[in-house]
Amino acid sequence: MMTQLSQILILSAVAVSVACGNSGNGNGDKGGEETPIVIKQRISYADPTIFLDGDKYYLSGTSQIGDQSNHGFTVLVSDDLKEWTSGSDETYRFILNPDLGTAFGKSGFWAPQWFKVAENDYRLLYTANEKTAIAKADKITGLFTQNVATAIDPSVGNIDPYLFKDDDGQYYLYHVRFGGGNFIWAAKFDIETGTIDSKSLTKCLDISQSWETMYNYDRSKIMEGPTVVKWDGVYYLFYSANHYKDMDYAVGYATASSPMGPWTKYDGNPIIRRDIVGEKGSGHGDIFQGKDGQFYYVYHVWGPGDKADERQTRIVPLIRKKNADGIYEVSVNSSEIITPYQLIEQ
Repeated sequence: MMTQLSQILILSAVAVSVACGNSGNGNGDKGGEETPIVIKQRISYADPTIFLDGDKYYLSGTSQIGDQSNHGFTVLVSDDLKEWTSGSDETYRFILNPDLGTAFGKSGFWAPQWFKVAENDYRLLYTANEKTAIAKADKITGLFTQNVATAIDPSVGNIDPYLFKDDDGQYYLYHVRFGGGNFIWAAKFDIETGTIDSKSLTKCLDISQSWETMYNYDRSKIMEGPTVVKWDGVYYLFYSANHYKDMDYAVGYATASSPMGPWTKYDGNPIIRRDIVGEKGSGHGDIFQGKDGQFYYVYHVWGPGDKADERQTRIVPLIRKKNADGIYEVSVNSSEIITPYQLIEQ
């Protein structure tokens, strides 16, 4: 597991002096105060998500820093998607942590997703103890808590929740359920009780395309990291396949005329893979719309030295072109990939 010090020593880390107050004496002395140093550090979130709220971007994910992923989720804030800070005096600011406020989970805090129900009413969907959960806060930076620490569905192993609200007001929970492999399921969801309608549970996809089969890592069948969007009346389910420790971990998508499917996979899958974006282990992210109206996909890649357990965050613009059937064919602009950095004051 990567330590904070080793993070700072990544090739991309750059130390720069930050001017503050009156000019110093050249030795960092400003009337007895040392000039702060800012470290520019690549961001290490796996399973990342970005949410635009007002004029700020918020980023979270499965932390790769120390053992943070066994304690909850932290947040970073940005104006431009390139440079990020914690938005506070803390280097790492938790938005959910059972040690700070009631929330389900003891370890394995993975794959968060923000959802804004209304003004001053935010939800955080997440995985812990290989179960999905939902917590609530009155602001996007939390602290997200539950009245009673509980999972959404404790009956079976399930991870990677994604909440979607359709135009008619119905909520749907997409998530991964264990059993004969990891597969994506959908169910109607009650936002008030935080529970699924188990009678509506529907399996979304099976492995059927060659890229979904692992070549370099021996594990069960895996389809995970769902994200669902609706564009011009068509539903798009983006997902990752393979294992994150497989260098050919990748992202594809399927479309449907209903939020419950049936889903038709895009023939041009995958749209993100190492041969497309130039880095191994590329996948498991989220779609968001930027201030400029552009849609982006935020995802993770292996860390320096091909370290799958020291993953880093990347952002890539999506390209959408409608075909003759009125369905977008989606690809990525790999020439404009953003490598985001956290600015840490020392």
